Amino acid sequence: MFVRQGRRNFSALAAATLLSSHGVLRAATSPQRVSIALAAHNSLYHLPLVLAEQLGYLKHEGLQIDWLECESGIEAVQAALAGQADVVAGAFEHVLDLQTSGLSWRAFVLQSRAPQISVGLTSRRAIGMKHVNELKSLKLGISSLGSATHWVAQHWIKQVGLSTDAVQFVALGAGTGNVMEAMRAGTVDALCHVDPVLHYLEQKNELRLMADTRTLSSSQRMFGGPLASACLFGKVEFLQKRADLAQALSLGVVRALKWLKTAGPTDILKTVPSHHWMGDRALYLGALEKLRESYSLDGLFGTDAVQTAWRMRALRMAQEAGPLSALERSFTNQFAQVAKRKIGN
Repeated sequence: MFVRQGRRNFSALAAATLLSSHGVLRAATSPQRVSIALAAHNSLYHLPLVLAEQLGYLKHEGLQIDWLECESGIEAVQAALAGQADVVAGAFEHVLDLQTSGLSWRAFVLQSRAPQISVGLTSRRAIGMKHVNELKSLKLGISSLGSATHWVAQHWIKQVGLSTDAVQFVALGAGTGNVMEAMRAGTVDALCHVDPVLHYLEQKNELRLMADTRTLSSSQRMFGGPLASACLFGKVEFLQKRADLAQALSLGVVRALKWLKTAGPTDILKTVPSHHWMGDRALYLGALEKLRESYSLDGLFGTDAVQTAWRMRALRMAQEAGPLSALERSFTNQFAQVAKRKIGN
């Protein structure tokens, strides 16, 4: 009797184990490769995606990611257009540009509700300055023309009343080394970039912060509301034919966003690779806390956030916003909603 009961318990346990590990077995035996193009992979801008990989959420969904590291967001888009990547991780405004150019691309999971981009002036240039209008022949470092750092810099220039001919944009790429070298060599007088680089330079007193979009309140001040920013997007054809991959990516990112809500400093440091910290774990954690609230809560595109992006693009292009139908075609909440239901609140 004891033996028979033990066998029944063992059988039930074995069956339960097989069911619970089905996703892991699937990932181990038949991983699906998907290529993602992005810039500044080590930055906080892509933290949810980094967490999704480091925590094993993407692997659990049966995915093997091939990362295509690019020098800027626009370069990542161009690589995907050339067929070198299935998906882009980048600014939502790229999708708006693609849609209004007649190309069928769509964002399918949101990482952040604010650009997390700051503008800072080198300390040597800020000495004695009383007002930003005093700046002339300003060399402003960005990742590249046509990228999110360029757009935020342009908006800041207009907002503070600087003349456009007073600024020379210098493309530095997204690499931390190039940015730091340009700052310290005097190649640029100002920088528009993401964290933790900007926070690091600010804390080291090498840079004086002029504006930032790290929080929902700072995004409100600069843009008039939350702004859909870092997200994953791809061709509509890809999302239709490989909906399973889009769903798997969305599940991984939404799980990471949920984990991030309650993760403490020790959890972060155990999970994020040490080479992301710029050699200073305290500064890295400080940078994260400054912008933590800007991450999406559930991967969904909110109405206010996408409409703010739509208005800001129109302002950048100096034209009417255009029909909302183009905006509506630029994103879908289908995959994130399924992920949210599966994962729970």
